[in-house]
Amino acid sequence: MVTPQKRQTVSWLTRRFAEVGLEPNRRHGQNFLIDYNLIELLARTAELQPRDVVLEVGTGTGALTALMAPQAGWIVTVEIDEHLAQLAREELEYQSNVTILHQDVLKNKNRMSPAVMEAVDAAMVRVPDARMKLAANLPYNIATPVISNLLRTPRTPETMTVTIQKELADRILARPSTKDYGALSVWIQSLCDVELVRVLPPSVFWPRPKVESAIIQIRHRSERRDEIADTEFLHQFLRKIFLHRRKYLRSVAVSAFREVLDKPRVDEVLRRGGLAAQARAEELTVEKLQALSELFRRAVQEGQPDA
Repeated sequence: MVTPQKRQTVSWLTRRFAEVGLEPNRRHGQNFLIDYNLIELLARTAELQPRDVVLEVGTGTGALTALMAPQAGWIVTVEIDEHLAQLAREELEYQSNVTILHQDVLKNKNRMSPAVMEAVDAAMVRVPDARMKLAANLPYNIATPVISNLLRTPRTPETMTVTIQKELADRILARPSTKDYGALSVWIQSLCDVELVRVLPPSVFWPRPKVESAIIQIRHRSERRDEIADTEFLHQFLRKIFLHRRKYLRSVAVSAFREVLDKPRVDEVLRRGGLAAQARAEELTVEKLQALSELFRRAVQEGQPDA
């Protein structure tokens, strides 16, 4: 059996890929982490225990999977590339607590694949007192929808420990009145604590990407979720309100809610929120936007015919 240390070096990858006639598929965001210390850091930061059911997105050759399997209760790992999925099966054949799925982890950009979530549910049944975590070297092209959509599922991960583009990490961690602050920042910070673990240079990947990456950990806070009356409304509200981030908040809100609220009603909601018509969404704190979302939710509810 090949150890994880030997599995994820440039020489091992190029040789193994040549043996099976493969080349990295950039369309699938395939950039393999080749620094074993960083693979180990990712697994260590996830703080896995026997009660943890881990969802891994982007199995690759199974290097991270093999490292996590002895620590976790069960791993559901998803690989969209048929040839890589087969390669991973060969490398992970001795791991009895790993489910390898060859498929897209997303049903569409707004929803996780039901088959993937069913596999996670099945694993949760196998593991006593189970809790779910995401730990992955996420393919760049699906990192945003995977993270965002998992926060919308009934089976929310306790933690998400992932490698992503640093640009995306900056957006997730952004503060008000900065260029990176937007709907994603507020959505994740409304529900979670976020920590930047390590910035990664392109040289630790094969093939080398053109951008820096980062390991971050997102820790779900259920008590924050419990304080939000309707998380789905908040998610949709944030997407609408940041659609034209440089426009005045009143103008954006009038457009976003034109089918259910007239201009005087929008003005009334903003007044209740203590906001001037010239305010912009990008200037408001997470807490202020949460409160504003709730005011709009109530206004929309009051405006329904059967309210």
